[in-house]
Amino acid sequence: MLPSYWHLAAERQHVYHARLRGEPGPWTDDAVLLKYRFTNAYRAADRVSQDLIRVAYEGPQDPENLVMRVLLFRFFNKPSTWDSLESRFGQITTSTFDVDAYSKVLDAKIASGDRVYSAAYIVPPPPFGAARKHRNHLLLIEHMMRSGVAAQVEHAGTLRQVFETILAFPSLGPFLSYQLAIDLNYTSVIDFDENDFVVPGPGARSGIAKCFPQLNGVSAEDVIRWMVDTQQVQFDQEGIEFDDLFGRSLTLIDCQNLFCETDKYARVMHPNVRGVGNRNRIKQQFAPKGPPTRPFFPPKWGINQRVSDRSSALATPT
Repeated sequence: MLPSYWHLAAERQHVYHARLRGEPGPWTDDAVLLKYRFTNAYRAADRVSQDLIRVAYEGPQDPENLVMRVLLFRFFNKPSTWDSLESRFGQITTSTFDVDAYSKVLDAKIASGDRVYSAAYIVPPPPFGAARKHRNHLLLIEHMMRSGVAAQVEHAGTLRQVFETILAFPSLGPFLSYQLAIDLNYTSVIDFDENDFVVPGPGARSGIAKCFPQLNGVSAEDVIRWMVDTQQVQFDQEGIEFDDLFGRSLTLIDCQNLFCETDKYARVMHPNVRGVGNRNRIKQQFAPKGPPTRPFFPPKWGINQRVSDRSSALATPT
C-alpha cells in the first residue's frame, strides 16, 4: 500500500502541472485518477484553497479583517457563497459584516434552490439558537471577533497556539480548527512553518492504517512527520520522479491530506485492505472545468515568481 501513496502523490502532481501547461487530456494513464476526483498533492494548490488565498490578499491586511474573511470564507467553503455576499455588499470587511444583512442574502440563495455550503467539510452548527445553520455560523464569527480572536491569533507564539485558540470556540473540533489554523497561516497575520504541527483527520488515520497495518504504538502524527522527512528518499526508492510545487516540498498538511486521498484511492485499487470505518467507494467523479487559472500562493513562500517564470516560458513561442 505505501507505494500507492507515493504513486498517487506524484501522478496527481503530474496531472496538476500538465493542466497548468494547457496540455490536452488525458493527463495520466491511471484509470482511477481519470475517473474519480482527488485533491491536489499540495493543499494550497486546490481550487478552493486558491480562492481563499486570493480572498485573503485582495482585501485589507490588518488582522481583524484578515481573520474575519478567512472565517467567513471557510465556514461555508463555497466560492459562490462568497461571491453572492460580495456582489451585494462590495468588498467584505469588518465594517460591512452584519449578521442580519448577510443572513438575508443567504436565505434568498437557499430559497432559490442554491446551496450555501460545500460538501468538502462537515461543519457542525454552532449552538447560538438560530433556526438556520448559516445564521448560527455568522453569529459564531461575530462572537469570535468580539472575543478578540484576531489579536489572539496575531500574538500566538506557535501554530499549535493558533490551533488551540480556534479550538476553544464552540463547534470547532480538532480537525476543522487545524484546517483554519493552516488557512490563517497563509495570510500575513502569522508566519509559522507548516512542519511545526499536524492534526490527522479521520480520513488520514484510515489511510495510515492501510499503509501501516502494524504501527506498534507509533502515533499518526509521527507517521506523517516521517513521511515529510523521508519523502525524497522514498521517491528515489520507488523510482518516482516527483515534480514538486515550484521548488516547495510536501509539508505536514500535504502529507496528512495525501493519506486521506490514499484511503480513497485504495477503495478501488486495494479494496481488500482495511482502514478505519466502512467506506468502500469514491463518491465524486473527476470532471475538469477547463484549464486552471495561474496559481497564486502566499507571497512569503517565495514561489510566485517561479510560477510566473514557468508560465512566461510556456507562453513564449519557440
